[in-house]
Amino acid sequence: MDKSFDIIVFGATGFTGRLVAEYLNQTHGVNGAVRWAMAGRSAGKLAEVRDALGIDPALPLLVADANDAGALAELVARTHVVLTTVGPYQTYGEPLIRACAAAGTDYVDLCGEPGWMAKMIPQLQDTARASGARIVFSCGFDSIPFDLGVVYAQHEAQQRLDAPLARVHGRVKVMKGTFSGGTVASMLATVEAMKADPSLRRTLIDPFALTPGFKGPRQPSDHLAAFDELAQGWTAPFVMATINTKNVHRSHFLLGHPWGTDFVYSEAMLTGDGAKGEQRAKKMARAAKVQNILLAFAPTRALLRRFALPKPGEGPNPEQRLKGRYELLFFGATADGRKLTARVTGDRDPGYGSTSKMIAEAALCLVRDIDRNATPGGVWTPGAAMGMPLIERLRERAGLTFTVVEA
Repeated sequence: MDKSFDIIVFGATGFTGRLVAEYLNQTHGVNGAVRWAMAGRSAGKLAEVRDALGIDPALPLLVADANDAGALAELVARTHVVLTTVGPYQTYGEPLIRACAAAGTDYVDLCGEPGWMAKMIPQLQDTARASGARIVFSCGFDSIPFDLGVVYAQHEAQQRLDAPLARVHGRVKVMKGTFSGGTVASMLATVEAMKADPSLRRTLIDPFALTPGFKGPRQPSDHLAAFDELAQGWTAPFVMATINTKNVHRSHFLLGHPWGTDFVYSEAMLTGDGAKGEQRAKKMARAAKVQNILLAFAPTRALLRRFALPKPGEGPNPEQRLKGRYELLFFGATADGRKLTARVTGDRDPGYGSTSKMIAEAALCLVRDIDRNATPGGVWTPGAAMGMPLIERLRERAGLTFTVVEA
């Protein structure tokens, strides 16, 4: 079947999917250089979203249910890349990703579910390699700013220090805004999956769970309050470190370990220096521990689903998304002790405003900027598949900055 589209946005009636559609319309319109379409399970709801966003009625609307393998096969055959926001992916994502892998269609998602990713990587790798499909997980706030932050820091270290960073400490300095409802739903789905299969816990705590056949050195434990000598400040656990750390190590693995097989990565939140920083770090660490205990109980998860998760189509309003921002610091040191610090910032709330731009640009980067000889079919991370070209695209179009603070 002829490839009619560059991008199909699957899940366009959900809140994040709507933001992606709005962004593509604002930046490329309907009859511009990018050929795109909206897809979902209801033609009526797709039309409502299109009209509410003021998109030209000429935009194609495609109907397919996430569980209809036949309809999905027809859908993915019509496009170069599928961009999907339909999660939790461990619940709804498998038929679509398998269809893309079989058809040779590129795929990007917002997955932050390491258990599911660890399961799908060995199942999809050979199929995607044979078909030419580039399957790229985690193209939102989890984990592009962290994954690419490390790639950028390492690139600058090679340029400025003529050596890789043997260790990098990713630190969240500012995060103003909200996690997406999809992130929370994925977290709850992961807890449920771990209850059903206790062996999944080993995957979740293993920083090398996404690097089949490779186990690197012991990595730092970031679940406690601690003083970071590189950052010269106190740190507390960061809820997304579980997935981001795995993606960083997978990027390094896919790139062929250019930073050394003994590379160490740590990720946490900065809480400040001195007594106040220590006090805040310990308070946040205690809160994280209590949260994990509470999540083990089914009634707590039921309450979160009822009261904490946004309803379909709900999320922060435009003013809230505009006021959001984040700042991440990457403190690195070479094997001989030379240091480099890089900064990554985003100009919207991380879970929605920035994420919707990042995944859209990742899809465009994959289909427009990345040669298949350099990045052939297979299961990838953003850092390994797109690296510096995606960094440049995000700088130019998506409101992210990548800079060196100190070297």
